[in-house]
Amino acid sequence: MAPDPKIIDLFNAKKEGDAPAASLEFFPPRTDDGVKNLYARLDRMKDTVKPLFTDVTWGAGGSTASLSMDIAMQAHNTGHVANLHMTCTNMGDDTSPKEAIKKALQQAKDGGIRNIVALRGDPPAGEEEWKAADGGFTCALDLVVYMREEFGSDFGISVAGYPEGHPNAISEIADPSTMTPAEKARSSSCDGKTFTCKDEDYKKEMDYLKKKIDAGSDFIITQMFFDTAVFIQFVKDCRTWGITCPVVPGLMCLNAYGGFKKMTKFCKSRVPADLDAGMEEKKDDADAIKVYGVDYGAQMCKDLIAFGVPALHFYTLNLEKVVYGILDGVGILENAAASANEADASTMTAVGSAWARVGDTVKCEHGQGVVTEMKSDGAAVIKIEGRDEAATMEKGKYEKVF
Repeated sequence: MAPDPKIIDLFNAKKEGDAPAASLEFFPPRTDDGVKNLYARLDRMKDTVKPLFTDVTWGAGGSTASLSMDIAMQAHNTGHVANLHMTCTNMGDDTSPKEAIKKALQQAKDGGIRNIVALRGDPPAGEEEWKAADGGFTCALDLVVYMREEFGSDFGISVAGYPEGHPNAISEIADPSTMTPAEKARSSSCDGKTFTCKDEDYKKEMDYLKKKIDAGSDFIITQMFFDTAVFIQFVKDCRTWGITCPVVPGLMCLNAYGGFKKMTKFCKSRVPADLDAGMEEKKDDADAIKVYGVDYGAQMCKDLIAFGVPALHFYTLNLEKVVYGILDGVGILENAAASANEADASTMTAVGSAWARVGDTVKCEHGQGVVTEMKSDGAAVIKIEGRDEAATMEKGKYEKVF
């Protein structure tokens, strides 16, 4: 199989007036059946969506290193342009962090993969903060610099951008009336508290993003957002900072109420009032949530297309119905949602996630409960509903409830 083209070359080949392409993102499922079903979905969505490229995520703390590589190779070998995520540390390898990354990059290159998303990465399960491994990289910028030093122009490189600011750069605001107009525009509310990335921190974020691009990154894929005005302002700010590369909006598919609430709380995402009201109104009707997710996502995409984005990047959550529905809604596809097959949805559970934190609702062999403590090895102490004593469950023996 011939090596993949670089994604930046695909962008550059687009002609003025061309409709924006769609791209897709998947994560490694927890079970063998899940992986098998994901491969079938990759085939279906390649034929239906014809994505410009397909991302495969790298689990928190390198928890899916080998499986992520396998899935990316499968995507490449079946006709996708694979865009493999790679993080700075914890590569699931006993060698030094830098040697492990070099080995993984060489394996990707030998397999025909030519596109990498360079990320710092999330902390492993059970850890609240990300820490660099001894002898490893400290940030995504280090990884970009290393890739260009070791592999030259062999890979196309994309990096993350944060229209609302990185979650670690978002602060609680005691008095919201003190916020500047820019701070207010990207602010969020949760549990009666107001959060924003302060102007001085936002400047640091943009300065750092400029360094990542100047070091050799080709384009930006953004963190999820739900307010298109925030994304549009972010792109304008990129241009002010001299960042001229393509900026691709990352779009989270709204598949379930619980998942939406947990993700937006974890990322401190801005949720427009109409979206919040719509999700609350339909929270007890799973089918209605998907329908609403399609309608809201389609309107977002129409706004983004009007602005002139180069592509629409869908965080699929390993499902297809909402993606098809949105692309039907904007006219890129026609009646694709009618052919969506999500009978395997229960197998699309992630191997691991940095979102497993104190306060999450989980289920295990003892029943359903709330995590009260996370151990460093990923084990969770769970207060089981209807029981006085807590249960301590090993990593992999409990599952989050969304």
